[in-house]
Amino acid sequence: MNPTRRDTTLAAAAGALSGLFGTASAQSPRQGARPVTADLILSNGRFTTLDRTNPTASAVAIKDGLFLAVGGQAEVMAHAGPDTKVIDLNGRSALPGLIDNHLHIIRGGLNFNMELRWDGVRSLADAMSMLKRQVAVTPPPQWVRVVGGFTEHQFAEKRLPTIEELNAVAPDTPVFILHLYDRALLNGAALRAVGYTKDTPQPPGGEITRDANGNPTGLLLARPNANILYATLAKGPKLPFDYQVNSTRHFMRELNRLGLTGAIDAGGGYQNYPDDYAVIQKLADDGQLTIRLAYNLFTQKPKQEKEDFLNWTKTSKYKQGDDYFRHNGAGEMLVFSAADFEDFREPRPDMPPEMEGDLEGVVRILAENRWPWRLHATYDETISRALDVFEKVDKDVPLKGLNWFFDHAETISERSIDRIATLGGGVAVQHRMAYQGEYFVERYGAAAAEATPPVARMLEKGIKTSAGTDATRVASYNPWVALAWLVTGKTVGGLRITPQRNCLDRETALRMWTENVTWFSNEEGKKGRIAVGQFADLIVPDRDFFSCPEDEISHISADLTVVGGKVVYGARDFAKLDESVPPPAMPDWSPVRTFKGYAAWGEPEGAGKNSLRRAAMTNCGCASSCNVHGHDHAGAWSSKLPVADLRSFWGALGCACWAV
Repeated sequence: MNPTRRDTTLAAAAGALSGLFGTASAQSPRQGARPVTADLILSNGRFTTLDRTNPTASAVAIKDGLFLAVGGQAEVMAHAGPDTKVIDLNGRSALPGLIDNHLHIIRGGLNFNMELRWDGVRSLADAMSMLKRQVAVTPPPQWVRVVGGFTEHQFAEKRLPTIEELNAVAPDTPVFILHLYDRALLNGAALRAVGYTKDTPQPPGGEITRDANGNPTGLLLARPNANILYATLAKGPKLPFDYQVNSTRHFMRELNRLGLTGAIDAGGGYQNYPDDYAVIQKLADDGQLTIRLAYNLFTQKPKQEKEDFLNWTKTSKYKQGDDYFRHNGAGEMLVFSAADFEDFREPRPDMPPEMEGDLEGVVRILAENRWPWRLHATYDETISRALDVFEKVDKDVPLKGLNWFFDHAETISERSIDRIATLGGGVAVQHRMAYQGEYFVERYGAAAAEATPPVARMLEKGIKTSAGTDATRVASYNPWVALAWLVTGKTVGGLRITPQRNCLDRETALRMWTENVTWFSNEEGKKGRIAVGQFADLIVPDRDFFSCPEDEISHISADLTVVGGKVVYGARDFAKLDESVPPPAMPDWSPVRTFKGYAAWGEPEGAGKNSLRRAAMTNCGCASSCNVHGHDHAGAWSSKLPVADLRSFWGALGCACWAV
């Protein structure tokens, strides 16, 4: 694939800006030079740039998808011309766009419109109500599927539904519920649809649980890997191509709503190259991507890994594509014998003795072709064995200059951190502990969980470290949940697993989600900051990330998201500026039409609002309840009252919510 016209235009624009201003920190044109006219100006804002030479600004100008000027109001407005669009932020805060270092966006996009998302729903009662409503509109032979992104610990009830409850809600419609990497629940109709009977043999590495008569109960367990879960899910109906295009657009829009402007796709099981990449390639070709995407190639079949990478290194070129869709190397699966799935309900799996030989064969191919790689590794035992291989290859084919890294690394040791640093690698962490922290503590103890993974220590040692989600199955795609975990050390169930000394301050956490990620896609200096010459990707969150209470961080969303100088999402004051609204979700029974996404935000009076309200009521620590609202302070805050600041108003209509 050759660079596209858009890629060439951006490169030329960056060169022109560099020649005009000299350095990325310049804020105004040279004295006597005629100012370059901007396409877009965002004025009267409070910009956190993450540019250490120019940390704050009140306005930015954008030209040809790049930041043209970043600085004071007068300096930036000098770039306004008769055709310049100007957006007044009215004092709102603005941040660089967020970038997820590990997101299964291609696979997730193909299926998003079919999935009922329980991400962020705080009550099993609400979740089951959503399920019941979706069952009522889902036609045969379609399934209702809840495919990850949640944990039972987020529910007030602290449990999953029973098979009996699923059968009562859906006696005839297949229901498949995936919970993390550890289990799936299937109702009777789903068991019939996939054909699991008394005679179905037990799968390797998994368990079909059975009753006293040997009949499947509907509970599938990953012991120790998730193949049985994914293989069962793959038996369900798929969307036709045009619907998958629509589905991917809606998934990207949901990510834009949450402030995401970029991601690295980590491949995934049952995601085949190039067939399953046709949808995202079409969107890229049509200029409809609203997320900048770098993708890694994930090996397809056990025992054929070398063949995959020998073929791909001949037919694909590292970095092929453009600045919206480009190749990023290999992984996260390089060889199946090195995959240590992180089901903390099960004992740590020991990798087989052939792991080193399998891995060496693939890594040599990658190093010789100068392809970076990423490797899924949960436990230090796996990491240390992989490092033995990397060090051996490095003696023959130096790894210096290859941006290779480990993914996850929950239990990585100090020794392994040092070895990674010596070889010039990095670690991409995700917030999987926010969803599995309770299980980890139950198995290994609270002390072991205090630095799992040791993010602060890795940053202190200076190795390349960034953050992401690993969504959509083992965690939610909501980046603010991950940022909240980095800052507070709490799981989504409210358990504090990371002491303050191991938590990050908000600026460091934000850098983990912006400029730090760019090394992992070999794009340093091109994005991740609000700086002259970098891609014009930014967000205006619905509240100030730096000053809002810690327990509100996970509830942040974007009111304005800009990618390459184009408004890809706008809400409230910015709704009329939105340039990327997709057509309605397809098919017409899609859960996305009703519930939209995280915390069922599409229903202001439904599960989403109730979930946030229940969370506020559950976490309330005030001494006295309100005569009108009880401990439902969120309800009081959202009331339509003639006051400017509801939280500080004393005694509206006899309400004592000011006491909180």
